[in-house]
Amino acid sequence: MNRIDRLFGILTLLQSKKFVTAEQLSDRFEISVRTVYRDIKALGESGIPISFEPNKGYFVVQGYFLSPIAFTTEEANALILTESLVSGFTDKSTQAHFGTALTKVKTVLKTVQKEHADHLSSSIRLQVPERLSPEFDFIPVIQEAITTSVQLEIGYLDFKDESSKRAIEPIGLVFYAFSWHVIGWCHLRGAYRDFKLSRINQLRLTRKCFEKTDHIPLGEYQLPVNY
Repeated sequence: MNRIDRLFGILTLLQSKKFVTAEQLSDRFEISVRTVYRDIKALGESGIPISFEPNKGYFVVQGYFLSPIAFTTEEANALILTESLVSGFTDKSTQAHFGTALTKVKTVLKTVQKEHADHLSSSIRLQVPERLSPEFDFIPVIQEAITTSVQLEIGYLDFKDESSKRAIEPIGLVFYAFSWHVIGWCHLRGAYRDFKLSRINQLRLTRKCFEKTDHIPLGEYQLPVNY
């Protein structure tokens, strides 16, 4: 990470919390405490009003950041609740992306809302059975394929544990029966198929555009009635 990105990251983190210690910044950005002091000084010299309170840490002076949007307490609480659901039912990449997005969202919360959000975050627990914990890490790549209309190449194990290579044109992601599935046009079968993500052992984003030009909307795909 270059220094400009690090300075922006430090500022974002400071705006998302009431106080941040030099040690926390050091651990988060994998730099020395001495480097933290230099970065804080650089931010201050650039006109950002950063202050320090003994035994608590650094903070951005209230009123510096005037956001064009504002969240109600109920909206902020909903985001915190969603964080626990994302951590329980999505893969590691999606969790990481949501985490950075939520940190940015927190920068626009008022001080009291930040305090409530931190308290609520530590007061929500989602216990997911180990057998349901995702072992794959494909969701962001599948999302990219869907939005850019690019084919995926996958290695897939069917219910008989027989492996096959497939080229698919994904039209959507569906979560049902406590599992993520990608629905896509399968070139091998010449039809739409339902692929359970936990049974995909290989996945690659190709440079091939969709060949089929008249895909059905995801809502028209018939999911299993009993599962």
